[in-house]
Amino acid sequence: MSFKGKRVLVTGADGFIGSHLVDLLVQRDADVTALVFYNSFNYRGCLEHSSLLKHVKILTGDIRDPHYCLALTKDIEVIFHLAALISIPYSYRAPDSFVDTNIQGTLNLCQAALANGIERFIHTSTSEVYGTAQYLPIDEKHPLQAQSPYSASKIGADAIATSFHCSYELPVIIARPFNSYGPRQSARAIIPTIIIQLQFGREEIQLGDLSTTRDFTFVEDTCRGLLSLGVMDGGVGEVFNIGSNQETPIASLFEAINEIMGRRSVAVSDSVRLRPRKSEVLRLRCDGHKLESATGFRPEISLTEGLKRTIEWFRISENLRLYKDIYNV
Repeated sequence: MSFKGKRVLVTGADGFIGSHLVDLLVQRDADVTALVFYNSFNYRGCLEHSSLLKHVKILTGDIRDPHYCLALTKDIEVIFHLAALISIPYSYRAPDSFVDTNIQGTLNLCQAALANGIERFIHTSTSEVYGTAQYLPIDEKHPLQAQSPYSASKIGADAIATSFHCSYELPVIIARPFNSYGPRQSARAIIPTIIIQLQFGREEIQLGDLSTTRDFTFVEDTCRGLLSLGVMDGGVGEVFNIGSNQETPIASLFEAINEIMGRRSVAVSDSVRLRPRKSEVLRLRCDGHKLESATGFRPEISLTEGLKRTIEWFRISENLRLYKDIYNV
């Protein structure tokens, strides 16, 4: 299957990954509808940075409204569902919001997709559902562990999507990206946090737990992985990891960024940024062999190359001025 001429809906298109996915879909000649979270300022989030918006139908709305979801998905063939609340620290403060958006919102979209006969529904999960690795690398059979309200809400959303496949044969595929990074990302994420503090000239860079590890995947690779699920043969009802298949300690990540930016700053652990002890995910490393076997997808951008591209974007003054040198929850 090709995306050329396909009527594709991207929810969460105003988000970091969603905005990049919209760009790639346009480049593949898809007929793209981008859902942006409604606001009275006509602000389109990360999509504001796209140069391809004249080729996109942009709608504003809220997946928490089931009636809106029904109208939104009419005449759509493929859905990439990325709309979600994603901040782990904020989920400690407002868990109810995460249930409403991530679980109830996914239910609303599944019901609407079923009613409107969607051809394929790619539901975006997260590696956070695995919690601290019980074994490495983490494949799709790894147990799920709800170590934060955010991860619990995503486990619930995954279960809702899976149930609609089992119960009603909705053509759902679940994508589990690991830690995506790149241009446009929110300052709440670790890589922008480091870059922004360095760019603002700080000598002590405030971070959380420096001993944890993550699988950092450049956003372009994440989006290519998602697109591969949209055109693959089979795979309906299954889960597929998307990652770099590499494990990087946060301390090493900091040193790499520090070196690329030519700085000699030091990283310090800020107690405000630490997760509760049992909630912290200590190790993540993707096993992406299932997706590679099914679609041929392999990540192409090394961590060093991806960091250079990301730093270059943040060094542009008009991009940097969108960020504040404060802790972003």
